[in-house]
Amino acid sequence: MNLHSFLCKRKELKEIFRYEAPWTIYSMNWSVRADQPFRLALGSFIEEYGNKVQLVSLASDWVDAWGDFVCSYTLQHPYPATKIMWIPDPQGIHPDLLATSGDYLRVWLGAATLDLEPRLECLLNHNNTRFCSPLTSFDWNNSDPYILATSSSDTTCTIWALETRQVLGQVSGHRHMHLSSHNKEVYDIAFGEGRDVFASVGADGSLRLFDLRRLDRNTIVYQEPQRRPLLRLAWNKQDFNYVATLAMDSTEVAVLDLRMPRSPVARLNRHGACVNGLTWAPHSAGLICTASDDCQAFIWDIQQTSCAVEDPILTYTAKGEINNVQWSASQPDWIAICYKNFLELLRV
Repeated sequence: MNLHSFLCKRKELKEIFRYEAPWTIYSMNWSVRADQPFRLALGSFIEEYGNKVQLVSLASDWVDAWGDFVCSYTLQHPYPATKIMWIPDPQGIHPDLLATSGDYLRVWLGAATLDLEPRLECLLNHNNTRFCSPLTSFDWNNSDPYILATSSSDTTCTIWALETRQVLGQVSGHRHMHLSSHNKEVYDIAFGEGRDVFASVGADGSLRLFDLRRLDRNTIVYQEPQRRPLLRLAWNKQDFNYVATLAMDSTEVAVLDLRMPRSPVARLNRHGACVNGLTWAPHSAGLICTASDDCQAFIWDIQQTSCAVEDPILTYTAKGEINNVQWSASQPDWIAICYKNFLELLRV
């Protein structure tokens, strides 16, 4: 029995896998490669300069089965990683790359096999100085895996060409730049359909659409009613008409239909504390998962009826405040959550 078959057999037998990290987990994401099932990267939240990124995967033999996970490598990372992503390459055609954001955008190479220790390939700094503003988030382009976009606390969004390590485009709210964007911190960025369209949210409470071919323009498709900062956005990869976003200290997630902007088509508001994460199902246009400080993860079906979405269709209660949630693109029956120093994989 090969490793993939073995892991698939194990997942048929269990509903939850749990991993205990040596520190509080902040950032987390799945590998999308078909030949690396149940592989994740975890970023620490340590209140000092020296932080960590661990690469973990399910144990590959029954001897290790009690622990569920094994850690293959621990990478040193200055400051907590604000986001982690693997290259969107399910078939393993391209080099196996991992990227993290923090003080810089870091790209690591060589995690596909356990006998090659990952090495740092490049550091990307959007303002070309020794002292750069923190990167709040980034996204990897699904149409062209050698394009990435970063968002920064200095109001800047930058599009990078990974092969040349050059800037393809940049927008900023700084008055001295001719291209305008958010006039306050940008907290998240995500590519939409195709190579050129992306969206961002920030402290000015707006969700804006951009096109890499015309960066002198942008469209505000949503403004938070109370002008609270928007912290996260997630694009529905099965139907790019839909985008979800959440505001600071809000118990609600707003789902937008870009064909009818300005007013949300659904407000997911059953959480009892502020929402920290949201992730769309990779295999269904109607399913989205949200996670909150109320220790609960909810799965919603926004297409279940023609009336307003009132209640989640599935609920999971963790043993701590959930600060991140990610739906696996390669294993769509599984969702990962993290709380305190624990990672849990939930079968749905």
